[in-house]
Amino acid sequence: MASRGKSDRRVEPSFEGSRANNDFRLDADERIAGNGRPSRRVPKYEEDERPERTERAERARPSRSRQSSRRRERSGGFFAPLRKLVYWCFVLGIWAGIGVGGLVLYYGAKMPAASSWAIPDRPPNMKITAIDGSVVANRGSTGGEALALEEMSPYLPQAVIAIEDRRFYSHFGVDPLGLARAFLNNLTGQPIQGGSTITQQLAKNLFLSPDRTFERKIQEVLLSFWLEHKFTKDQILAMYLNRVFFGSNAYGVEAASRRYFNKSARDVNLGEAATLAGLLKAPSRLSPARDPAAAEARAQVVLGTMREEGYITDSDLKTAMSQPPTKAKSYWTGAQHYAADMVVDEVKGLIGEPKVDVVVETTIDLKLESAAEKALNDVLKKEGGKLNASQAALVSVDATGAIRAVVGGRDYAESQFNRASKAKRQPGSAFKPFVYAAALEAGDRPDTVVNDAPVKIGNWSPENFDEKYRGPVTIASAFAQSLNTIAAQLVMQVGPDKVVSLAHRLGVDSEIQQNASIALGTSEVSLVELTSAYAAFMNGGYKATPHIVKRITDTDGKVLYEADYSNPPRVLSEPVAATMNGMMNRVINEGTGKAAKVDGWQAAGKSGTTQSFRDALFVGYTSIMTTGIWFGNDDGAYMKKVTGGGLPAKAWREYMTAAMKGYTPTPLFGTGRGLDLPPPAAVEPDSRPTTIGDIISGILPGGGRRAQEPASTEYPPAPRPPVQNIPPARDSASIEPVPSRNRPVPGEPVYNAPPPPDYRRTSGNVVPPADIGAPRDYRQYRGPYDSPVPLPPGEVGRGPIPPGDVGLATSAREPRQTTLFDILMGQ
Repeated sequence: MASRGKSDRRVEPSFEGSRANNDFRLDADERIAGNGRPSRRVPKYEEDERPERTERAERARPSRSRQSSRRRERSGGFFAPLRKLVYWCFVLGIWAGIGVGGLVLYYGAKMPAASSWAIPDRPPNMKITAIDGSVVANRGSTGGEALALEEMSPYLPQAVIAIEDRRFYSHFGVDPLGLARAFLNNLTGQPIQGGSTITQQLAKNLFLSPDRTFERKIQEVLLSFWLEHKFTKDQILAMYLNRVFFGSNAYGVEAASRRYFNKSARDVNLGEAATLAGLLKAPSRLSPARDPAAAEARAQVVLGTMREEGYITDSDLKTAMSQPPTKAKSYWTGAQHYAADMVVDEVKGLIGEPKVDVVVETTIDLKLESAAEKALNDVLKKEGGKLNASQAALVSVDATGAIRAVVGGRDYAESQFNRASKAKRQPGSAFKPFVYAAALEAGDRPDTVVNDAPVKIGNWSPENFDEKYRGPVTIASAFAQSLNTIAAQLVMQVGPDKVVSLAHRLGVDSEIQQNASIALGTSEVSLVELTSAYAAFMNGGYKATPHIVKRITDTDGKVLYEADYSNPPRVLSEPVAATMNGMMNRVINEGTGKAAKVDGWQAAGKSGTTQSFRDALFVGYTSIMTTGIWFGNDDGAYMKKVTGGGLPAKAWREYMTAAMKGYTPTPLFGTGRGLDLPPPAAVEPDSRPTTIGDIISGILPGGGRRAQEPASTEYPPAPRPPVQNIPPARDSASIEPVPSRNRPVPGEPVYNAPPPPDYRRTSGNVVPPADIGAPRDYRQYRGPYDSPVPLPPGEVGRGPIPPGDVGLATSAREPRQTTLFDILMGQ
């Protein structure tokens, strides 16, 4: 039955066909095995799935090979990572740009509108010049004036560009190459460099704070773009060089050049320019005043960079590197800075705080300033140490009170305190000229005899320096020998109030106590006011108001202030001034001031020494100039028997010898002219009988004038000078004090004398020669070589100098009243 169902045709198994074909098929498993038994019957679902798996396997073989080939194509081989890096960097760059742009827009929106941006004004500078136009100093928050780029030394901008911004003239405010270079250097451990351009640094200095924040950096970039758009490259560079900080409180190249090299930025050499450019990296740390070695090392780097950029040659480089390193003091140095400080104080009092750059023309003569500083330091170095004198000060004025030289201390770099103008000390016997001048106004004469003997005034008993007494002496002799007892008697005779009044009248502004001890200079005064008060004796009796500012202008030449001291008030009669000149001349010729004698010149002066040798002074004058000098210690320590006739007189002689070079010697005012002192006031006889009380009340020597009889202050007018071919002068000069300087003192005498003629020389005017009696205007200051008119011949003043009592009237004085003291002394 089985065989009946079989066909003779053999049916081979097929692996072809679709899965949907339902024709009967035999698999290999359904074949008859060798033992005649059929194989295991495979279930239908397995039968359906097997050909599908087989088919997929066949198809998968070629597809896997194609995928692996595609992977090899996609991987790109060796450059695949680089391609990925570029790709992702590009993607990240886009997103970073979007982020930065957003931040720029955000922080830019917080800034004011660009139309309102403006360069802030540079802080005002005060340029101070001497009488010859040379610069004394600059004062202000910057410390120097602004210079145009073409005015600077060409090495300065070259050095700054080479070390700070090599591509300054090619970038647009921000230097991408510089930023990349700085980033790589900092990343690889090379010397740290900043990527900021000169324009960015200027933007930061002008508008921004030094805080290192992202916001500040973005604002700096925006402001740099604005600066590049608004100004030229040269303008940007000039603004940068005039405002950048160079350390030691110096802003700008001019201030830095004067601070470190004591010269203008116009004159710096290659090595100095490299030093300044090197400071910009770290101004305080690399300052030559703080670390000269570090400053020199940095300057060498700058020079090498300049050579790389082609600004200098190998020869220039070798020359610059062979120069010695710059040595700068820790502070401004030079006596002229004492004068500059005085100028600042005076300018503020004249025009207030300057709002713009100003030029202040002063009365300072830098040659005299140098001579004054040298004279003081020569004496201090030679004798100051062994005599315990550590400090000194000097002030020199002309007949108008113009300050020609001032030295406030030994070294300005060590101490900026001005001992000439700000320190008030006791003048000692240097105050006695005011006492004797008051006595002359009261009727005394140089030949008046006064007894040098022990004196007791209340609880005070003044003694002479040598503790000796000379008996009867003339006033002129007592003044030359600086006898304290005579000065005390004169104060009590004239009245302390009259002495104080005269001192204020001549220019002593400090408060003076009205007591007998002022005869010895116990009230403190400054050296400036004391010296200017002496100038009234030199110029013939006119007020010499001390001043140092001559003219103030702005940079456009507009005059903001101009001094005028051409018509000072008369404060002494000519006879009194002439008599005091003669008496003070004896001080130098035969008295305590012999060490101050200047060869070929007639000079007058007075020494002063305070108690325990704390202070020593000498104030004196020629017909040209009045100079006062002080020696002492800041802490008031005692010197070793230093008197005014010692160190101060020696320094005075050295300075005045240098100061008078170029001048022709001329005599002191009034000497040899026979000017008569005014006659003393007539004393009406007292009808009262003399009582024992009257005798006792006059117990003190010199008590001939009764207390109730005031000294006369009515004097005839001063003699008129000879007629000159000049325009008529104004009415008589008033004794009214200068408002800003002198204080009104009640009871001062009024001299109704006309002002002296105006001897200010103009072209075409000829001053009569000295031998025909034309008077000399002792208020006129002349430079030693700048006067075109004939000066008195050289032999004038070279001959013997008459003593103070020669040529003076010896009019009879009122008879002294005999006192009990006179009886006891046998007089």
